[in-house]
Amino acid sequence: MEKTALILTDFLREEQGKTGLNKAVIGLSGGIDSAVVCALCVRALGAENVHTFCLPYKTSHPASEAHARLCAETFGAHYQVIEITKQIDAYFDAVDPAASALRRGNKMARERMTILYDHSAKLGGLVIGTSNKTELLLGYGTQHGDMASALNPIGDLYKTQIFELAKYLKIPEPIINKAPSADLWDGQSDETDLGYTYARIDELLAELIEQRVSERALKAKFEPVFVNKIIALVKKSQFKRRLPLIAKLSARTIDREFRYPRDWGV
Repeated sequence: MEKTALILTDFLREEQGKTGLNKAVIGLSGGIDSAVVCALCVRALGAENVHTFCLPYKTSHPASEAHARLCAETFGAHYQVIEITKQIDAYFDAVDPAASALRRGNKMARERMTILYDHSAKLGGLVIGTSNKTELLLGYGTQHGDMASALNPIGDLYKTQIFELAKYLKIPEPIINKAPSADLWDGQSDETDLGYTYARIDELLAELIEQRVSERALKAKFEPVFVNKIIALVKKSQFKRRLPLIAKLSARTIDREFRYPRDWGV
């Protein structure tokens, strides 16, 4: 994991440097992904340039805030708590008091991201993403919410690899050892939502994505129902992994022919 940590540290330092902004803004959930990103940003930019925010809702588990604070203190990053309960409740009380837990969870994720982007403008920094490769492939996240960012250092690491990197970076054990959860509602669990463990999902994704093993061959090794579900999740969440699709009218459309780095040598 030493080489991985070095590559990601260099990535953050180099890409942040291109913008002329030297501060990182991170939402700390109390979970392992954001803790790893915090540790990497401190290594890359210095603790004085890393600003972390814990953004709890009234149903957030107390351990989430405690672990977020533990992470910030461990790595010496700036830390601030901003409650989002009032604005979330005001919206649903006015619009739809019977809104589902999923809708409320998505609204919370997007509210948190608006706060992070506001502080990135205030501080002169970039919002650093905390979505791992497993989540991105499955679409397990909120578009323009927790999946939004300016830079994402861990988006090419599967969840099981995040655990390995966390140990190398000396993330506090209470954060590493707890069950993964977005903490969007009481008792919420990632693996319960997905129906399978991250270890099992990553084993399949590694063959499906990295090795391009055929669907038929995968079904000879894994349960067909499991294979079908994971492939369906990857396919239907493609829209979350790209910029908005632009209807093509001209010779050089922005998301196809005109791509800034290639066209301008950056």
